[in-house]
Amino acid sequence: MNRSRARTWLFAGSIAFAFLLQLMPLPQTLLPLKPYWVGLVLVYWAIETPERVGLGFAFLVGLAGDLLAGQLLGEQALRLVVMIFIVLRFRARLRFFPMWQQALAVLALLLNDRIVVMMVRGFAGDPMPAAVFWLSPLVGMILWPFVFLVLDDLRGRLRVGDS
Repeated sequence: MNRSRARTWLFAGSIAFAFLLQLMPLPQTLLPLKPYWVGLVLVYWAIETPERVGLGFAFLVGLAGDLLAGQLLGEQALRLVVMIFIVLRFRARLRFFPMWQQALAVLALLLNDRIVVMMVRGFAGDPMPAAVFWLSPLVGMILWPFVFLVLDDLRGRLRVGDS
């Protein structure tokens, strides 16, 4: 298999794996701690290969996520478009941040995502969420270095030998 095809499989496979992690059932007590896996993976790809992850792609991935999770159609699509827009806007700075600053930037992105979720669900007439609703961005921030390093290592292994 050539390297270009392998990179495409890594890209698609990481997004599919993020969907699987997102759909993974957890006990009710751990559910508020589940990070937004699809968002984390798309943020990585938007930082590293912005030519592959644009707003349209984020919208389509979000629609697929809405269909898979059985949520309000367009909720994840809106969330991902807002998140990827911010990442693409500040990509030049984010790429060169040290890992701890990137993790703080990801925390800000995930907190912004939670605000978007609250707005969408508020317009839909849902009640205000409990305080544990805000724990997921903290878990995402803690997991960001691991997500980044694993995907970067896999991408780096595919780059070895390219000239």
